[in-house]
Amino acid sequence: SLSILHVLLQSFGLIRLISILKSQMIAHLSGTLLFKQANSVIVDVAGVGYEVTIPLSTFYDLEDAGSKVQLRIYTHVREDTLQLFGFKTSRERELFLKIISVSGIGPKLGITLLSGMSADELIGSIRTNNLARLTLIPGIGRKTAERLVVELREKVADLSTAQLEEEFGVPKEVKPEATEDTV
Repeated sequence: SLSILHVLLQSFGLIRLISILKSQMIAHLSGTLLFKQANSVIVDVAGVGYEVTIPLSTFYDLEDAGSKVQLRIYTHVREDTLQLFGFKTSRERELFLKIISVSGIGPKLGITLLSGMSADELIGSIRTNNLARLTLIPGIGRKTAERLVVELREKVADLSTAQLEEEFGVPKEVKPEATEDTV
């Protein structure tokens, strides 16, 4: 994949390539699963194999090699790399995007977080301020766990499920209805 990047850089130039890639991100892949391992897959789409980094939750949801697969994709573009991160569900992708919006957390650590616990467990841990549970994940220290909680506690509420709310006792924010007194 790096050699493709070098060819594109030579053809287009770095700044032009980055602007092209940012305006036309890969958001979804649908094709045949060629290869699968715990942290990555190769998906054949019309004869082109895309290597995609995935969390363990997605790995366990995928069929064996040779099966049809659909992944929601986050395309990470930096001046020295172009990397695809894939998820079986849109909800997991949305959680990943929220995670990498936290200062000091990049895509690789985001994948590690989603591999360390289920989306529901992660959302519950963030919303209940469970720093002990978050710090059990490799690469997540107390300060990073605190940043996750502070920056995401309210932002992950829209990803909560009824089952999660019941299990952790963390209801979504309930907005009070307008009454004559509040109008």
